[in-house]
Amino acid sequence: MKPQQGLTVVFEPTGRKAVVPRGVSLLEAARKAGVTITTRCGGKAGCLMCKVKLSAADAAGVRPPGDIERRKLGSALDEGVRLACQAAVWDDVNVQVPEDPLKAAVRRKLEAARRGEEEELW
Repeated sequence: MKPQQGLTVVFEPTGRKAVVPRGVSLLEAARKAGVTITTRCGGKAGCLMCKVKLSAADAAGVRPPGDIERRKLGSALDEGVRLACQAAVWDDVNVQVPEDPLKAAVRRKLEAARRGEEEELW
């Protein structure tokens, strides 16, 4: 750990980084890095929209899940899924941010149009 220098959080797939003090949530770190993580509840673990994924090695870089996260995510925790609003940075960490669902739908539609699978875009 490097508490005096700050901890580095890298957000994939963009590679954007934020240097933050220990204890800052991944959601706050993402905002500092200019990475959009969707949330509606203001970081209260109510909407479950801020899910991110951590590798087994990177899971040690954040505070272990609390009761709220365990209740809300259940077995998804075993797959490395965490709530960005609840997971606090403890060490340097790499975080996988899923593609925004709306952007994913648009991307799939455009790819299908390029392959000639659709006559019209919409």
